[in-house]
Amino acid sequence: RKETIPFAKKPNFRPLKAHEISDGQIQFRKVPVPPHRFTPLKKAWMEIYTPIYEEMKIDIRMNLKARRVELKTRFDTPDVSNLQKCADFVHAFTMGFDVIDAVALLRMDELYVESFEIKDVKTLRGDHLSRAIGRLSGKGGRTKFAIENSTRTRIVIADTKIHILGSFANIKVARDSLCSLILGSPAAKVYSKLRAVTARLAER
Repeated sequence: RKETIPFAKKPNFRPLKAHEISDGQIQFRKVPVPPHRFTPLKKAWMEIYTPIYEEMKIDIRMNLKARRVELKTRFDTPDVSNLQKCADFVHAFTMGFDVIDAVALLRMDELYVESFEIKDVKTLRGDHLSRAIGRLSGKGGRTKFAIENSTRTRIVIADTKIHILGSFANIKVARDSLCSLILGSPAAKVYSKLRAVTARLAER
């Protein structure tokens, strides 16, 4: 009868904390705040501060002199990636996203923000540029809301810059729709194409 050789026990290592990974060094991130987002940041400060400080265990402060938000890891920060997630969250707010939408960047890993300019798609000037921005929003923001709802993304149109928050596949669909509108496609045509693409995405 052969003797059974006992296998070595599988080691069970506890996850390293942020300060342990970086040899006890504190890591920083600095997010500049544009002048037009300064007042909204003051108003929504507690909504931004609470999830970052209490849930993500990251220190946050507003540097009034340098006009930027400063973030740093703490001794009890559970994961080093929390610092970058918090920086992305604050950056998304400074781009113009609502706190309720931007906070999803802390909760979900597959979300990110993509930005592009109208001139990256087509060189437009004067009234042509104004009309393109108008086509993107639609009457009372109807077109923008329709794209957001069908692609499950959030869109910010800040002058000639466009920011889209969502998952990779959804951002691609939203970006294609916005590019079609910039290039002059009528909204009805964009809607019908959107319906077909979102139906395909839902099936997948």
